[in-house]
Amino acid sequence: MFTAVIIAFAVVVVAAALFVRLGRGGGGRGLKRRFGPEYDRAVARHDGDTKAAERELDERVKRHGSLAEQPLPPEAREQYVAQWAGIQEQFVESPQKAVTEADALLARLAKDRGFPDGEQFEEQAAAISVHHADHVEGYLRMHTVARGQGDTEEMRVAMVEARGLFDALITEQSADSSRRRQQSPDDQRHTPWTRSRRHAKGSGTR
Repeated sequence: MFTAVIIAFAVVVVAAALFVRLGRGGGGRGLKRRFGPEYDRAVARHDGDTKAAERELDERVKRHGSLAEQPLPPEAREQYVAQWAGIQEQFVESPQKAVTEADALLARLAKDRGFPDGEQFEEQAAAISVHHADHVEGYLRMHTVARGQGDTEEMRVAMVEARGLFDALITEQSADSSRRRQQSPDDQRHTPWTRSRRHAKGSGTR
């Protein structure tokens, strides 16, 4: 009887340890699956030191893994969709202004969904990378070009890539479901650079 109790206790301890490990990313392979390209970027930032990169990513999961994304009221969602459409329309004439406004809009939207305040950009981006790893690179690119560090083509690419994060945050789906969301024909009609790319390239950075 006593032996059975000891065995049962050991099983519980091992199971708890596995649960904690999985919750924190499941080690190197678990972190790589969870973060995808962000894992490789973290390794590059640490000059190829995978252990240091994994410690950084594991710390992100510990800080932000329990974050629960908050739903958007329907009226707020409609406002964000309208604002994003307006930003896209002004891109052809004023790309720098468009990316600056898009960057600020994403920061507000992320905050409304429960992520850290956009004034602490690195912390907000880190939290987004835990829950929307497929889209965080677009947000980072957007933040860079919004500060004038890119030509018109780089701004166009940033707008296209950041749209993925916008779609993920504006929906009430899980991160896995939002990754599979395809751009609708209506989205295509409101993406001016797909029909005016030549014009945007020639406009230069405003």
